[in-house]
Order: sequence, then C-alpha cells, then structure tokens
Amino acid sequence: MVLVACGWRHTITVSDSGNLYTYGWSKYGQLGHGDFEDHLVPHKVEALKDSTISQISGGWRHTMALTSEGKLYGWGWNKFGQVGVGNNDDHSSPGQVSFPEDQKISQVACGWRHTLALSEKKNVFSWGRGTSGQLGNGEIVDRNTPVLIDALSSDGSACKKLESSTAAPFAAKVWVSPSERYAIVPDENVRKAGGGTARGNGADANVPENDVKRMRVQSS
Repeated sequence: MVLVACGWRHTITVSDSGNLYTYGWSKYGQLGHGDFEDHLVPHKVEALKDSTISQISGGWRHTMALTSEGKLYGWGWNKFGQVGVGNNDDHSSPGQVSFPEDQKISQVACGWRHTLALSEKKNVFSWGRGTSGQLGNGEIVDRNTPVLIDALSSDGSACKKLESSTAAPFAAKVWVSPSERYAIVPDENVRKAGGGTARGNGADANVPENDVKRMRVQSS
C-alpha cells in the first residue's frame, strides 16, 4: 500500500499497482462496492479496477478518488451534493465528476460535507455544503456540481489582490482548555468541567440535520 486516507468511519487505501481498497462503515455507500454493507477487511473497488488511482480523500461520509489520467470520481453520502455528480442522491458506486472543458484534475480534498479540486489549468473548484461560506464562491448555498472559485483560479480573477483580515493580531482567544476541545458526536458521553457528562444528540442519522446559517455583517 502506498496511500491511505480516512473518512469518519471508513478507510481508503491504494496499492502500488494503483488499485483502490476500502473498508469500514458503508451505511451511505461510502465504500463504493455497489451496496450499503459494512466490510471488516479491505475490499477492492471493482468499479475502478481498470483505473490507476493517484490520490484519495475521505469526507465525513463520502469518498473521492483521482486517477492518473486526471479523472475524478466520488461516491457515498450526497445530501448536500458533496459527491459532485449533479444530484443529491447517495451513491454506492463511483460516479465521475464533470468539469468545464473536461479539465484534468491534479489534486482533491474533502471537507466534512464539501469537496475541493485543483485542475491542471490551476483552477480551483468546490461543491457540496456551502451555508457557512466554505465553498469560497461568495454564496451561502449548497452546490451539487463543481463551481469555480473565481478569486483563486487562473480562469477567474486570480491576479486580483485578495482582501486581508481586518482582525487585530491575537484579538481572538488563542488558548483552549482541554475540557473545551471535545466535539460531542452521536451516542457519546463526554465529561464536563465540574463533573457530570454531556450526551451526544442522538443517532448519527439525525446529526446534524439542520445547520444554522451564519452571515458575517460588516458595519459601515
């Protein structure tokens, strides 16, 4: 094995011959075997057996794989369009992501519920959950197909000077106590400062269903 990547509860590995193997949780098809069955040991992703995989990335419940030919494939949980194939259905088998002018991709990265890709033309694309601005396109909406990040791309306004942060250095809290570093996940009890425990908010099917939209408003 020459590459390894982790999702939340699944693992992705690539052999020196370019074959892709996945294992772990597959409730949303994130293993890519055409079903929703968990696997306790590595299984080859047969749908990509004729491709040489050069990069992999795991999201919370989705998976992306890049071939040596610059083709990008995605599968798994797709509620917010993070797989990038033009719909919001979960996919248990790899689907190819399309880019303008059939641009070849050179790098891919998954966030929790969104995905980014860099093309050989030095264009940056994003898709998936966007309600916190994580897609970088100036909007707070979800996208299920790749959208160019204009300010970071050679076909956009890449030469434009980007605005820097106006925050004063070290104005924000820079030290976080150990008791504040834990994220509560489904069905997990976490000790609170001062005693007692805090419980996760239910089964993972319900976490999180709703996001609070947050907008930064700059006063004049």
